[in-house]
Amino acid sequence: MNMQFKQETFRDDYTYTNSAEAIRRFPFPFAEDEYMYSVNIEMHGEGTGAAGSVFEHSIDVDEHYIAECEDRRIVLDEDPDRYTALPHMMDAQWDMVELMMDSLSKDYPEQFQLQKDGDNWHWVNKPLGIDQTFVFGDEATLPMQPFEYISRQVQGDWIILDQRDDDLFADMGMVTSQADWSMAFDAGMSFKEWHGPVPQANEIGIFDRALKYLLHLQYGSPVRRLNWTMTINPRLDTSPENYPLWGPDNTSVTPENVGDKVHLRVELQALFRLPRSNAIAFSVRGYLISLNELITYPRWGKRLHRVLKQLHPDLSEYKGLDNYRQTVIDFLAPMDDGADLGLGTHPE
Repeated sequence: MNMQFKQETFRDDYTYTNSAEAIRRFPFPFAEDEYMYSVNIEMHGEGTGAAGSVFEHSIDVDEHYIAECEDRRIVLDEDPDRYTALPHMMDAQWDMVELMMDSLSKDYPEQFQLQKDGDNWHWVNKPLGIDQTFVFGDEATLPMQPFEYISRQVQGDWIILDQRDDDLFADMGMVTSQADWSMAFDAGMSFKEWHGPVPQANEIGIFDRALKYLLHLQYGSPVRRLNWTMTINPRLDTSPENYPLWGPDNTSVTPENVGDKVHLRVELQALFRLPRSNAIAFSVRGYLISLNELITYPRWGKRLHRVLKQLHPDLSEYKGLDNYRQTVIDFLAPMDDGADLGLGTHPE
């Protein structure tokens, strides 16, 4: 696979765009004309997704890889606390090195290579120009902590959940592209504490069921789900810490700029049981698509129109859509002819 990596920005001049291929493989999240939180978990990893889709491999790499890694570097230079690892998580750090290096080198051998001679490992990341030999399990042989080292080389955020006392605790994370939540604030929280602010889902028992399921997650059987929100401008870092930089954008949407400014932001959330630590790796890979890109598939435009029209007010407020939701609905309305779209997320 000869992947072409784009040079683009997720801040300042916002040069991010999606190629036609990236639009085609975008993980559109709405299978029906209305939306309510659900667990919606399915199996993840090899053999569970169509060839070429974002679900094909355990860890997706696409045309935005280099630009996203650069945006992560910028965030960490400004705020190193976006990386957190409590002291007892060292086994989990090495679990993550193994998971990420094994996955990338197996699924994208043209870009990533890994050679193992016992504990002596040789890692090559061609897109980022990295060539590293190290001793697996010996932190001193890497330039930084193991999890920070490898999580700077993947797209999306990663939160590692330690399992104890029949609960899961957010004890480690690399979080530089979150949708308005803070790893520094959530570090050490239990599963339900972490998800406490989500409206409606707690009332209908979503997180009780999810926690019970995840406590029994098996090694070698990862799972995934999709979540979504919307973002003004293609900005990855919409963290509470930087709210003054992006919050005002929510009032900048007009009928004239809505197609370019408003982006559907879909999170592919995958969960992996780790072998040494018994922790769970929770990946949150974000995909951005502008409304103008999305409506190149009319079926998606129609469905998003219906979802937003019927969205529960509590969810609209929680997702931060209230300032511009009606403008988006008005933008999409002319293309919705009321036709039956059937079930499914496929574009046409």
